[in-house]
Amino acid sequence: MPAAKATAPTAASQAVEDYLERILELINTKGYARVVDIAQSLKISQASVTNMVQRLDAEGLLNYEKYRGLILTTAGEALARNITRRHQLLTDFLKLLGLDDEVIYHDVEGMEHHISPPTLRAIQALTQHLQRQPALLAKVQKQSHEN
Repeated sequence: MPAAKATAPTAASQAVEDYLERILELINTKGYARVVDIAQSLKISQASVTNMVQRLDAEGLLNYEKYRGLILTTAGEALARNITRRHQLLTDFLKLLGLDDEVIYHDVEGMEHHISPPTLRAIQALTQHLQRQPALLAKVQKQSHEN
């Protein structure tokens, strides 16, 4: 029996991932996350953020009190940390290949919501292998810059 195909996340779930990733980032840097902070960080309206925050609250991913702030639930924090790890792994892999930071940023933003767990594990294994094999890494970097 063939393995089930991994499906690409919907635009809605991509947005959920982006919000959770940003909320965790704000909490880690500022100690808190408010609707106004999220809106500024994502460059969207406070009304849009409020709608999403209410949805995430209803889904049990965060606790939100109007005019106060929000905190991630255990489930929300675990999901946000997983998203952050995925983002960092893709960034580390592309940096290892010697790509430009701007290219890396755009590529990671495009890939992070569409990559399957098996592919992510393969990238992690390849990243670790390249880090342990500097001669191979140099060869890969050289070949990628020649093309």
